[in-house]
Amino acid sequence: MYSKEETQKLKREFWVAFAEKFPRKWVLYDTKIKDFSFKFYVDNKKAQVLVDIENRNDEKRIGYFEKLESLKTILEEEFIKDLVFEKNFVLENGKTISRIWVEKSGVGFSNKNHWDAIFNFYYEKMNALELFYLEYDEVIKDI
Repeated sequence: MYSKEETQKLKREFWVAFAEKFPRKWVLYDTKIKDFSFKFYVDNKKAQVLVDIENRNDEKRIGYFEKLESLKTILEEEFIKDLVFEKNFVLENGKTISRIWVEKSGVGFSNKNHWDAIFNFYYEKMNALELFYLEYDEVIKDI
């Protein structure tokens, strides 16, 4: 087990190593849609690439989610498979958001032997999501 400080140091090292392997600017929060973002997540069991729709207005949140859901066939056939769509995903803090994600299980940031597999997974999946978004952003924004 790592101390809290050791865990934070290792996570920093992980993200620096990822940025060095794939030095590029990701879209992430720069989607031009309020509370609509792309995220990377990792713990000691899995790595995930996420689309989080966190709009406080449930009608807008669900509107963006349903727009993405309507594009699911295109998304899965042309860009990225194995996505999980959850209209009402409850965060640990109790907040309900909409989330779409893809996951690689059996990997963790504390095992440096997993890092290359995680980095490659991140690059492949996030790149595919961004390409999809850049092609269909006008459609998605039109709710």
